[in-house]
Amino acid sequence: MSTVSAKHHVLKSLCPLWSIACLISPAISFQKAVEAAGGRIGSDPVAESGPYLRSSWAAKEKTVLSRNPDWKGDAPAWDTIEILPIDDENTAEIAFEAGELDFTRVSLGSVDRYRGGVPNGGTLVENPSLYYVWLGMNLDHPKLQNQKLRQAIQHAIDVPTVLEASYFGAAAPSTGIIAPGLAGNRAQGLVPAEANIEKAMALLAESGETNVTLTLDILNKTTYTTMAQVIQAMLAQIGITLEVNVLESGAFWASGDNENLQLVLNRFSMAPDPSYATAWFIKEQAGIWNWERFRNAEFDELHQAASQETDITKRDAMYQRAQDLMEESGAYRFLTHEATPVIHSSRVNPALRPDGLALLRYFGKA
Repeated sequence: MSTVSAKHHVLKSLCPLWSIACLISPAISFQKAVEAAGGRIGSDPVAESGPYLRSSWAAKEKTVLSRNPDWKGDAPAWDTIEILPIDDENTAEIAFEAGELDFTRVSLGSVDRYRGGVPNGGTLVENPSLYYVWLGMNLDHPKLQNQKLRQAIQHAIDVPTVLEASYFGAAAPSTGIIAPGLAGNRAQGLVPAEANIEKAMALLAESGETNVTLTLDILNKTTYTTMAQVIQAMLAQIGITLEVNVLESGAFWASGDNENLQLVLNRFSMAPDPSYATAWFIKEQAGIWNWERFRNAEFDELHQAASQETDITKRDAMYQRAQDLMEESGAYRFLTHEATPVIHSSRVNPALRPDGLALLRYFGKA
């Protein structure tokens, strides 16, 4: 390989870097510290830097950050920051309103209420989101081998109704896994957001499937239980019985390798480069993060080629085609990208990424 082509190859392989560098902070692993830890980094950091250091951590309970006495940059605003992992936004809202939190994400169902005023002199901040939410179907499960059945489910679900019930109109329907504003976002999907019950029933009839009973796994959050109930009622209209399994966080996130998984309501996030979304649905991810066990050689080729393509127009077309393939499989009913509303107290001047996620090291006092 010549010097020129070698440089060109390196530049191509770094294409996604230009999109995600502004969002994901780089990390440096110190060789001596990693070697001293046996070559592997566990839950305890082997080296730390920055304005704050981790002073304590209790899994699923609390993380405490303390001021770094050796930090030579601008002095951090707080002596300590306590981070409390709260899966359910409604629970976090109660804690905020009780004065126990200074900053939290809130449910989209609460946005309209907070637009009218945030308790204790707080403020609501609304941002677009890089999350994507969808209903997935496990292609390896014996009950879901029939593509016509899967397509019937796609057309039976009325996305606007699902979102109105679960997000109270604060979230818009999505057309795929790639968010608006990014290369690869589709103006519209192959399956319209609105249900087509007549078409769904025709597809179910074509499938030859009768007395269909399926299970839907969801995370135990108010938003998802509401979505599941609405979807359950919609599938009942075409004669499909849906049983909903409500799972706690640990059990839900272990579902990827569960061969008995049938339908699942899922939510991932991404960086502002489309490769960060498609990476989880390649063949090698089947049963890991690719819970639908979607395997498509053309999709894998598009993911690889698009991540090395420097022409934005070509990348856009590649990622749109990749999402077409996902939808054509019948394994996906795309729902929404949500939004990222947060509230903060009058004591805090928060620093946020463009997608609304917190940059704690830059938080200041109001």
